This record gives sequence, structure tokens and C-alpha cells, in this order.
Amino acid sequence: MSTLIRSRISRLALGGLAVAVTAVLLLVTALANSASAHGSIVDPASRNYGCWQRWGSDFQNPRMATEDPMCWQAWQADPNAMWNWNGLYRDGAGGNHQAAVPDGQLCSGGRTQSPRYNALDTVGAWRSTPIANNFRVRLLDHASHGADYIRVYVTKQGFDPLTQPLGWGNLELVGQIGNTPASQWTQEATGVSIQVAGSAPGRTGRHIVYTIWQASHMDQSYYLCSDVTFGGTGNPDPTTPPPTTAPPTTAPPTTAPPTTPPPAGACTATYRVLSQWTGGFQAEVQVTAGSAAIRGWTVNWTLPSGQQVASSWNTDLTVTGSAVTARNVAYNANLGAGANATFGLLGSGTPGSVPVLTCTATT
Repeated sequence: MSTLIRSRISRLALGGLAVAVTAVLLLVTALANSASAHGSIVDPASRNYGCWQRWGSDFQNPRMATEDPMCWQAWQADPNAMWNWNGLYRDGAGGNHQAAVPDGQLCSGGRTQSPRYNALDTVGAWRSTPIANNFRVRLLDHASHGADYIRVYVTKQGFDPLTQPLGWGNLELVGQIGNTPASQWTQEATGVSIQVAGSAPGRTGRHIVYTIWQASHMDQSYYLCSDVTFGGTGNPDPTTPPPTTAPPTTAPPTTAPPTTPPPAGACTATYRVLSQWTGGFQAEVQVTAGSAAIRGWTVNWTLPSGQQVASSWNTDLTVTGSAVTARNVAYNANLGAGANATFGLLGSGTPGSVPVLTCTATT
């Protein structure tokens, strides 16, 4: 073997070794970062823990867009925010949380690890958990860090989380604990947990519970938003459409509901655009039974020029050319008199004018 060939082989071997060493170092670094980022409020669930809990095993299901639209926009923005629900922290705040985390960015910890958690600051109808005015938050700590302190805040009465970004001035301290080593926490199968009591008299309706957990192992602060409803039933099925990166400059077209009920054994269908963006839109169709119960329904319409249906949910939808046929599925076929069912779709193109729909019922 020539000296030149041996030299080239040596360089290739060293290059391969360097790649392998680099891969190992990256893996070790990732594991180290993961090990230092283990915890969140799990009851009432923080925003990203709740999205992971509800959709982690089904995060590509388009039903999320209508059933849980705030989670939908968060999953679309960065799925890692939910897969890493236990890593929403920032280092080195030095206890000066208001300086480290600007108003409007409290739920993302000041856009820590940007842009991973940014979508958690989005204002809208996040799913909420019903709680009493005297309540407890439960913190799960996978890495058994313990706490220098945990502080629990609640938004002041009059704050509207549906329309207002969260700022420090909106919060009131309602509960806290001091230095508590992990050995004093409750042992769990996947770490340790602790409950912190809070009292928020006079609160009604929607609010945000905001928790700051200062971990004990280093200067590491966790910032956690949990959406709650005081004295209510929460929001199991929000209908607010997910925000879009390019909102329409004009109101989306819609159709008014029928002014008279449909006849017995019949059905009507109304179509509305929930949101639109450059090159696409999301629409919803509501099917309403007449004055007698029906056992099934079929809705037909014609797609405007340039439109296509990308996906649909809560319906068996087929497209032939520009002709659309949407039929019920098993769980929404039977409708009582005057009852309704909805299905949704994602389309490409411009929504344009509202299509004319026909509804045929099976009695």
C-alpha cells in the first residue's frame, strides 16, 4: 500500500472518529439539558402540559383545530413546546422575574428558548379547568430538584384572558411556600410532586393561575400559566378559531342562520369561514335538522374556481372535480328535531363568496 493511500485512509479514519465524538458530545449535551428541565404544573394543567396530555398521542388529528384551537396553533408553531412540557424555564433570573420576563410574555417565560414556547403567549380561549376560590396547584418535578420557593398568582377580577395579554400588573399573589427539599415532596412513579394552596376570594369566570417555581439545584426559574374558571364548568370545547399568521384584512364571508325552521324530515346547512391566510382557509358547516328527527344527512356544494379541500373532519367528504359531497359519520348521523352537527375542513385557495349548500336528510 502506498504512503499516499495510507495517509488518505488515516485522514478518513480520523474524520470518522471526529464525527462520532461530536455526535456523542451532542447526545450528552442534550441529555444534560433534558435532565435539568423536568417539571410543570399538572393540575390545573399548564398550557403546554394540557396540550400534550390531550393530544400528545394524536397531535396530527385535524379535529384539534376546532375542538382545541389554542392548542392547535401551539402545535403548529412548535411541537417541541408540548413534547418538552417540563422544560419551560430560564436560567440566571436572580429572583428579578419582572426584569427577566416582559409583560405579554409571561406564559413563555420571556420567550425562553425562543421560539419554542412563544405560542403559549397567544391570547384566546385556551381550555380552562374549573376550580374553587380556595384551591391547590400540583407541581410534578421529574428531576427531584425541590424548590427554593413556589409562588402562586391569580389574575385580578376584571382581567379578560380572552382578549388581554398577561402582564405583571394583572396578577395578585394568592399562595406560596418557601425552601422545600425534594425529600419532603410526595414520591411519584416519575419523580416527586407537591401541592401549594391558593386562595382567591371574589374571583368569578375565566382567569389565569400563574406559578413561579424557583428550583433548588441552580438559579433556574419555571414560569407556568394554567387557565381556570372560578365557579363555572370550564371550557371543554372552545370554539374560538385558531389565530393565523396572516389574518384577513376584511371580515370573512358568512351566511346568516335560517329565519324559519326547516320542514319536518328535512335539514339545512350553513357555511362559514373561520379563518383565512395567504393561500388557504378553514371553514365550518353546520347541519340542522328540521322539526322532526333525522337518521342521516348529506350536504352538497360546488367549489369556486381555484379552491381545493385539503382535509376535513367530522364528515365523510368526497370531491369529484369541483363537486363536494359531505356525508355524516356514525357518531353525528342521528339528529333530534332542531338539533345540529358541525363538520370542518381546511382548504387551499381564496375563500371568495360563500357557496350555495343543499342538505338532504335520511329519515
